[in-house]
Amino acid sequence: MNDANDVRLFESQMAMYTSYHRDLRNRATHFVGIPAIMVSLMVVLAPLRLAVGGMDLSWAVAMTATAFVLWLLLDAAIGAAMAVFLVPTLAAAETLAAVSSTATILIVFAVLFVGGWSLQILGHFYEGRRPAFLSNLFQALIGPMFLVAEIFFALGWRRRLQQRVESLVREQYPEYANSRPAKK
Repeated sequence: MNDANDVRLFESQMAMYTSYHRDLRNRATHFVGIPAIMVSLMVVLAPLRLAVGGMDLSWAVAMTATAFVLWLLLDAAIGAAMAVFLVPTLAAAETLAAVSSTATILIVFAVLFVGGWSLQILGHFYEGRRPAFLSNLFQALIGPMFLVAEIFFALGWRRRLQQRVESLVREQYPEYANSRPAKK
């Protein structure tokens, strides 16, 4: 069905990520774990400052802006929708950095980071497979997009993308294609 030259990078990466996340319990843990890890990184990077073009920015802003641009380039609609999560959490991280002690910031970071990864590990225990990023580091960037794509799919949006990703899973990862029936 898909010509290899016609497969977009995002679709291909989503297919790989999807093949590692067929179990609904794994997906559920990721819906909490991935955002927790993202917020933890924003929190710990917010107090660290750098000068960019005469402006004082945090590393959290720099990291989030860079990731956001990459997400937009991979898929404009899903990337743009991620701003709904990124903007308020980045603002919260910046506020926490401005009003909290280093100890408080480190505690918040540790709780979110360790908790998020614990959920990820639990999810992959259910799945019976290691995390996708251990096979392809780029998958760490795809994880947050996967969550937004799943929300889109549940709302009935981006059906063509969903069908193409499931088709690629069947073609490239046939041993995982039937782990979870594709939605029609």
